[in-house]
Amino acid sequence: MLRKMTYFLASLWCLILSACSGNEPGPLAGTWRMGGLIPMTVEFRPGETETLGIIEKVSYEVQGNVVFVTYTDGFAKGMTMRYTMTGKNTVQTELGNLQRVQ
Repeated sequence: MLRKMTYFLASLWCLILSACSGNEPGPLAGTWRMGGLIPMTVEFRPGETETLGIIEKVSYEVQGNVVFVTYTDGFAKGMTMRYTMTGKNTVQTELGNLQRVQ
C-alpha cells in the first residue's frame, strides 16, 4: 500500500510540474502596453511573443505570480525574462511596467 501511495504522489508531482511550464502564457496571455521612453506593445500567445512586429518563439514557466519567459529562437535565444504580476492588469519587468490592453 505504501508503494502505491508513493507512485501516486510521484505521478501527481510530475503532473503539477508539467502544468506549470510549457507553451501557455498563463496570466500573461493577451496584449500589453509598455509606456516610458520607448513605448511598445507586447502580445503573449501560446509558444510565442510579438513585439514591434517581431515574432519570437518562447516557452513559459508560471511560478505563483511570476511568469518566466524563455526565448527559444532568434537573437535572444536562451534569455529568460521575469514578469511579475502586480495585479490582474499590471505586470512589472526589468524593462518597465506593462498594462493590459486586451
